[in-house]
Amino acid sequence: MSDQNTEPTGGTSLPASTPPPPASPQRPRVVRRRNWLPSLIWLIPVVAALVGFTLVARILLSKGPEIELTFKTAEGLEANKTAVKYKDVQIGIVEKIRLARDRSHVAVTVQLNKDADAFVAQDTRYWVVRPRLDTSGISGLGTLLSGAYIGADAGVSEETAAAFTGLETPPIVTRDASGQQYMLRANDIGSLDVGSPVYYRRIKVGQVAAFELDPDGRGVQLRVFVNAPYDKFVGANTRFWHASGVDMQINAGGLTLRTQSLATILLGGIAFRAPEDTLGPIAQENTAFALAEDESAAMKVPDGPAETVLMYFNQSLRGLSPGAPVDFRGVVIGEVKSIGVEFDSSERQFRMPVLVQIYPDRLRRPVAGQAAQPVQPPESSQKRRERINFLITKGLRAQLRTGNLLTGQIYVALDFFPKAPVAKVDVSKVPFELPTMQNSLDELQSQVQEIVGKVNKVPFEEIGKDVRTSLATLDKTLKGAEQLTRTLNNDVSPEITAAMKDARKTISSAERTLAEDSPLQTDMRQMLQELTRAAGSVRVLTDYLERHPESLLRGKPDDKK
Repeated sequence: MSDQNTEPTGGTSLPASTPPPPASPQRPRVVRRRNWLPSLIWLIPVVAALVGFTLVARILLSKGPEIELTFKTAEGLEANKTAVKYKDVQIGIVEKIRLARDRSHVAVTVQLNKDADAFVAQDTRYWVVRPRLDTSGISGLGTLLSGAYIGADAGVSEETAAAFTGLETPPIVTRDASGQQYMLRANDIGSLDVGSPVYYRRIKVGQVAAFELDPDGRGVQLRVFVNAPYDKFVGANTRFWHASGVDMQINAGGLTLRTQSLATILLGGIAFRAPEDTLGPIAQENTAFALAEDESAAMKVPDGPAETVLMYFNQSLRGLSPGAPVDFRGVVIGEVKSIGVEFDSSERQFRMPVLVQIYPDRLRRPVAGQAAQPVQPPESSQKRRERINFLITKGLRAQLRTGNLLTGQIYVALDFFPKAPVAKVDVSKVPFELPTMQNSLDELQSQVQEIVGKVNKVPFEEIGKDVRTSLATLDKTLKGAEQLTRTLNNDVSPEITAAMKDARKTISSAERTLAEDSPLQTDMRQMLQELTRAAGSVRVLTDYLERHPESLLRGKPDDKK
């Protein structure tokens, strides 16, 4: 109570009877604690988020372009598993495989790596690597365990693309291969195929990269690749030829067999070489060459203009075929183009026409090692024919001769026969006709037939009848003389009688000798029969030798029982 009566010091005094107003409540003051720390459990999601962001950023930064490949089939391909490789280094992976709406192909989506930007060039090639057996050998054996993958060949084009058509077969030559390509033109492809080997001196130095038909359909064009450093052996004078299979030729020169290797027998191939190793300037890439049928055709020296000649033979042409050589004293100057048969109505007999091509320039060709002759200006066709006509007047004739007794092949030989009958040739005719001569075997056969004909014309029976008539007349005369001798026996000396007896004995002996059943007549008839059979045997022998000349070496084959 003392407190209520106490007056405050200083300030306005209040009446004692008035109570003081109640005090208003104060708002609480909030103070943040300075020593608060977050809980450690929140560190785990923060770290996980940072790691996730880092992985996502790395994946996004490492991703390269996305492309789409089309193949006929998805054999061996799997999404998120099949890799895309270049030189066995993975540059991407297959992300998705889907079938096209028209079901004609499959679309493969490939995600390339960041460093594979060069593989979006427009000329980049892709293919599926699987185990494969083709003309180039066995490839892709490693995929038997690891599975198929997509191979790539980087392009060089500056333009890019997002869709590519995959190759069904791996390319034979990739852009990183060292060497050069050349173009070859041939009449047909033969047994060649993509991957067929190319040989130089029987060493494999390349392969066939591609081929296509000419736009006009009259030939084929092949692209071959020759590996480095062998491409330096391809020059301007290089000749290419088919080395496919077995090159076997049977002609008048005998049997010729050529092959490059066992692989060419089964798969075919191409060989090349320069004649006499004179390469000339090194050929540039994509240089065009002609592909010859064989080595002999490729290495053949240019023949110059040809002269077509027609020949008529009056004998069998068995053993003569188109392509047979025409030679002049061992030098081949042409070949047979065609043979036929025709009936000559004026002579009423069959003739065998043979059309040949002769190359006169072959007779002026220098031998190896001889100094080259000055180049002569080309002759006109009329001048060449006049020269051949002059040679015909000197005895130039064509003759069929046997080139090989084993095979029976014959050829046409040109030679001079000074005693040949005079022949007139019209050089203005096209083709002009060259006179012919029979060969020695035909001449022998004709002579034997002529002898046999003359022997058959001898009238042996008439001669025998005349001899027997003469002997009968002589016998009558002798009998009259004997009677006269008996009449004059008393007047004629005994010597004459003895002489007459001896004459009688002689006539009797002659009569017995010339009788029809006498040994002499029998022996003569047998001799004539043997001569006739011998002539027939000679005729059969000549006919058989003409059909089977190889029997001179092998002998006559045994008859089949």
